[in-house]
Amino acid sequence: MNIIYADYNIYHNSIDICTYAGYILRIDCAKAEEGLKTTPNLECALNALAIDNPLEYARLALDGEMQAWVDVIDCLDAW
Repeated sequence: MNIIYADYNIYHNSIDICTYAGYILRIDCAKAEEGLKTTPNLECALNALAIDNPLEYARLALDGEMQAWVDVIDCLDAW
């Protein structure tokens, strides 16, 4: 899938990904974050990632690596 761009949709709390083939993929952020073990600080970090870098957020959500990313960010907060 060749991606043209990814953008955060504030009205649906989702990441909208447009491809060269003309497809639009929408990732619901609430569903993607469901079941994650987070703190309020980590939820803010996830929101910032979705808004500032939606393509990376989408990659983490689609690859199933979001919990690993949250765990790393939690470890870095101590420094």
